[in-house]
Amino acid sequence: MTPELAVDAARIITAIVFVAIGATHFVPTVVRTMAAMVPAVFHRRPFTPRGWVWVTGIAEIAGGIGLLVPATRPAAGILLAVFLVCVFPANAYAARHRDRFGVVAVPLVPRLLMQLLLIALVLWVGLA
Repeated sequence: MTPELAVDAARIITAIVFVAIGATHFVPTVVRTMAAMVPAVFHRRPFTPRGWVWVTGIAEIAGGIGLLVPATRPAAGILLAVFLVCVFPANAYAARHRDRFGVVAVPLVPRLLMQLLLIALVLWVGLA
């Protein structure tokens, strides 16, 4: 497999994953769980917790699609990296409340490492 083909394959897979995960942000049971993960400091600033879930779902879908369009690919990669930084507080909140969120709450250090890996991935497939 050539390096270009590897990047293309990784880009397509990454885009599919972001679109699929973004779509789950509109499934009622998932929305309830994710809304509960939004730290109180973000409530009504400017959205309700459900609103944040919907906005982040739209962002993930748009970012995934953006990775597939050559004209928007670099911006999509950079904005998905920023997005991953912005949603980390919700993941950290869930990690601190494992009793409330169960398996959804990945422990903080592994989640941070996973988030850094995802940031590297979206930058790679977006800017390559």
